[in-house]
Amino acid sequence: MNWYYVNQGQQAGPLTQEELLALVREGKISEETLVWHEGMQGWTAFHQAGLQTDPPFTPPPTQAPPPVNPNEAVCAECGQIFPIDEMIQHGNLRVCASCKPVFLQKLAEGAKIKFSTSGELNYAGFWIRLGAWLLDGLILIIPYMVISFMIGILTGSRRMAPGEPPSLIGPIILICLQFAYVALHIGYWTYFIGRYGATPGKMVCRLKVVSADGANITYGRAAGRALGQMLSAMICYIGFLMTPFDVQKRALHDHICNTRVVFK
Repeated sequence: MNWYYVNQGQQAGPLTQEELLALVREGKISEETLVWHEGMQGWTAFHQAGLQTDPPFTPPPTQAPPPVNPNEAVCAECGQIFPIDEMIQHGNLRVCASCKPVFLQKLAEGAKIKFSTSGELNYAGFWIRLGAWLLDGLILIIPYMVISFMIGILTGSRRMAPGEPPSLIGPIILICLQFAYVALHIGYWTYFIGRYGATPGKMVCRLKVVSADGANITYGRAAGRALGQMLSAMICYIGFLMTPFDVQKRALHDHICNTRVVFK
């Protein structure tokens, strides 16, 4: 049996009874839509045609999540909920008293800890860090050479007279150069690491300096890390050579300041 129905004033069809009922279930045909099939005296509303339809599908109501208690948090180790005042906080994580020894042991052993915002930290290795360090060195050498050139011009024009005792200008120049280098080094690394989390060399290599929990570090810690870099270099660069042998790829200055170098 073929059925027809009125759609926006136009006759539509023919349809089988199953197809007609499917349109009803989909809401394309309402109870008041005029329908007709061969043998009927005229058009009639669907609800008067005597067809049985399945009840419309109603999705089960979703259960609303329980309200969040601002005084409670989920333990990062066991997943249970505890009052905040009974937990310790590490970065953006909270750990209950029972899990505290295990969590601290993981940190001491250098285990990778997953954080709720940044995921697992992806530590940068020795070679990529070396490349970033060389790029920063090329940038720093330009102002350092300018300072050296200016000091040399200001002091080199003076000539010693015969019999004049040795001048202290040479040692003073060397001391000034050393202070200039230290000031440039500390200022460069403190500003860029404290402001952006990365120097231009690290930006090119898509690296970033963060704390142990993956957060940005402060200007104070950035300055301490810059001084730590100088210490790493003073001991025959052994502080830098520690990187490939450390689980979290930390150099000596990272150990001193509790920082990590990660991929962005």
